Amino acid sequence: MHDFDFLQPASVTEASHMLADLGDQARVMAGGTALMLALRQRMVSPTHVVSVANIRSMRGLTFDPGRGLRIGALVKHSEVARSELVRVHYPVLAAMAAQVANPQVRNQGTLGGNLCYADPSTDPPGCLLAHGAQVVVASTRGERVLSIDEFLVDFYATALAPDELVIEIRVPLLSADASGQYTRFLRTAAEHRPLASVALMTRRNGRHCHEARIVVGASVSVPRRLTRAEAFLAGKTVTTQVAADAADIVAAEISAISDARGSEEFRRDMVRVISRRTIADVFGLATA
Repeated sequence: MHDFDFLQPASVTEASHMLADLGDQARVMAGGTALMLALRQRMVSPTHVVSVANIRSMRGLTFDPGRGLRIGALVKHSEVARSELVRVHYPVLAAMAAQVANPQVRNQGTLGGNLCYADPSTDPPGCLLAHGAQVVVASTRGERVLSIDEFLVDFYATALAPDELVIEIRVPLLSADASGQYTRFLRTAAEHRPLASVALMTRRNGRHCHEARIVVGASVSVPRRLTRAEAFLAGKTVTTQVAADAADIVAAEISAISDARGSEEFRRDMVRVISRRTIADVFGLATA
């Protein structure tokens, strides 16, 4: 690890000024779980690390019955998982947060930092996209609100300008008939990063689907909604055959990546399997 100066701004404005002045020589630290690893392995060698840990406005988790959930960027995964507000109003989000990486990461890593790192093989982005979440970013020029799919651009790349910070994540209200599930596939029980993931949020009455949001993550460069499969499910009474047909559409619609962890064909097959199982589980069907 190379030497660097450690800066601790007390406000978003102060941090934004620092980032604007330092440019590519600076890296932002929230929880630090990803950055510290990159520093130790000398994947990055900044002259300055800007810690946002002291910016109080980036903390806190609140729920408003008229507006939905607000999660500060510095809220940790374990806080999301344990929050009674999240568990009552957004149970799929709470269940996802309880599975992120490992206990050490969940107790140190932050939701905002996770999104900014833009690792394709992580859990929160796809689940948040299925919930219709938005990311609020800020700088000295003011604030911008971006959808998750606008914010995530490519492998480890976001729409953040060099002087911008993610300050909060907003999750809209769910309808009374909403239900869903987040499913991840690991190659082995010892792994912490999913090879494939599927997030499904629906509006339904029993097994009749009024509306569906299906998002695939981990096996693609950025999480994406599968609109053809969503349209196929909408208005149908879901049976095991409908679930299988929808899963086939999902698998055909994705552009799966191929790397040392899994080939394109293997990833596509796993997406098909967990899509079928997730749809069947949400609609109360037995699966194999």
